[in-house]
Amino acid sequence: MRIVFMGTPQFAVTSLDELLMAGCDVVGVITAPDKPAGRGQKLTQSAVKEYAVAKGLKVFQPEKLKDQDFLDELKALNADLFVVVAFRMLPAIVWTMPIRGTVNLHASLLPQYRGAAPINWALINGEKETGVTTFFLKQDIDTGNLLFTEKITLTGKETAGELHDRLMNKGAGLLVKTVKAIESGRYSELPQHELVEGMEMKHAPKIFKETCLIDWNNTSETVFNLIRGLSPIPTAYTTLNGKTFKIYYAEQEVTSPAVPPGEFETDHKTYLKFACLDGYISVTDVQLEGKKRMGIEEFLRGVKL
Repeated sequence: MRIVFMGTPQFAVTSLDELLMAGCDVVGVITAPDKPAGRGQKLTQSAVKEYAVAKGLKVFQPEKLKDQDFLDELKALNADLFVVVAFRMLPAIVWTMPIRGTVNLHASLLPQYRGAAPINWALINGEKETGVTTFFLKQDIDTGNLLFTEKITLTGKETAGELHDRLMNKGAGLLVKTVKAIESGRYSELPQHELVEGMEMKHAPKIFKETCLIDWNNTSETVFNLIRGLSPIPTAYTTLNGKTFKIYYAEQEVTSPAVPPGEFETDHKTYLKFACLDGYISVTDVQLEGKKRMGIEEFLRGVKL
């Protein structure tokens, strides 16, 4: 099959690499336009573009997916299948174009955690398992017929960054399996509505700054899950010494707190812990506004609380 691949971040690079290693014929790569980044606002390529250029693949970076010139170029590729991994929403005129359809890789066990941030929300909600799913695109986001899924068990301690890497690798293998099955015609489709009925649905909306603000009136488990579910990006935060205080990792202590929720205890040398509803969150990896990220002992040596 002739395949067009669509993706932008590193998560998608691993899938593209696996497809090429499996001998798939990728005739074009669609990714985000170069964007200014950093202090110098230097134009920066997406991770997918960097990889695709290095492999000599034909790259397209449309500003608008409905632009007629782009649509004409896309049609000219004569692709049998479009593959989408961590890309923006596609208009119907794009995803209906290939004869074999458009398949998407999603980092959750659909129909649960439809949306932009499934990795984060699975951890924030304290799930015991998650996984990856491939499905055919349809009009409403993440609602198309399911193809294949693969589950992984969660430890209850991993961060979003660590889970991202596990699912990135697991998803790449599942995507190759999916493409090979479509090529051979040996696959079945499961409509999601057959699973949704009677199911308590959990969603994965985009993460905003207000999502990241820690409410110390919650249980220590709730706060712990929020911290690891937002680490390393965009990071849970509170305030300390009147400044934003990011917490990348912490440890949970379930014991009766001696101070009200939100207040902290410290020996000024080795630990800093904040009281929650039913215990403490002892922070271990932090960053105070205006300073670099550091371990708690280094942090306590350089700040006066």
